[in-house]
Amino acid sequence: MKKQLIFLACILFAAVSVTNAKPPKKGLKEIKQGNLSLHFKNVVDGKDLKLNDSVSLYKNANGDDFKVTAFKYYISNVSLIAKNGEKVAIPDSYFLVNAADSGSLDQQVTNIPEGKYTGISFTIGVDSLRNFAGAQTGVLDPAKGMFWSWNSGYIFVKLEGESPKSTAKKNRLTFHIGGAKNPNNTIRTFTQKFPKTLKIADGKLPELELVTDAGALFKGKKTVDFAKLNFTMGGPNSVVVADNYADGLFRLGKVKN
Repeated sequence: MKKQLIFLACILFAAVSVTNAKPPKKGLKEIKQGNLSLHFKNVVDGKDLKLNDSVSLYKNANGDDFKVTAFKYYISNVSLIAKNGEKVAIPDSYFLVNAADSGSLDQQVTNIPEGKYTGISFTIGVDSLRNFAGAQTGVLDPAKGMFWSWNSGYIFVKLEGESPKSTAKKNRLTFHIGGAKNPNNTIRTFTQKFPKTLKIADGKLPELELVTDAGALFKGKKTVDFAKLNFTMGGPNSVVVADNYADGLFRLGKVKN
């Protein structure tokens, strides 16, 4: 009899549990995503950048003639600014642009939540976390020529060339800007509003033009005289150059939805 009562009690408990059980929650609404095409246009003070062009020499802000033989730079930690002002960070957004590689002038930012955006923000260079994580792969591969093995850090912006004013051997210009530790931290951030609203939607590929001015390295807070400054690989002189280009290296061009 006792066993029968226990058995009946178990059945009643199970029935009550089933009756009171809440229906399973519906799945969370899937957030649709889209992509953005970035086109980089390299210039020197408004003129198209041409590598190894011995005919059309450029002038820096000091009036020094020069030509460019190499120009490469990183941008990372891309965020888009929503209409409500919120920054929407795009994970693992690291891009290397090389003026000698036309294919690198067109990049694609992926997995962006659908919506309308009014601006963009990104790091000029490689963020501190990745900078101290050692050599990596993909665009951060040391084989890309933008990593100091002796300094365990990335070169954020690299410009090489020649100038008659340079006192270096063969009149060379060597500007390798990097460093993520104070007092020689050269990580800088670019933030700017779009000329018109950018619309991200699944199945669409809007385009954004970014104009990069190599001449910005030599003007701004301190005008660079190639007779006095023509070589830097990190250190205080790299800070001088980074402070110069912080506000002038990039500007937004056209937005095409």
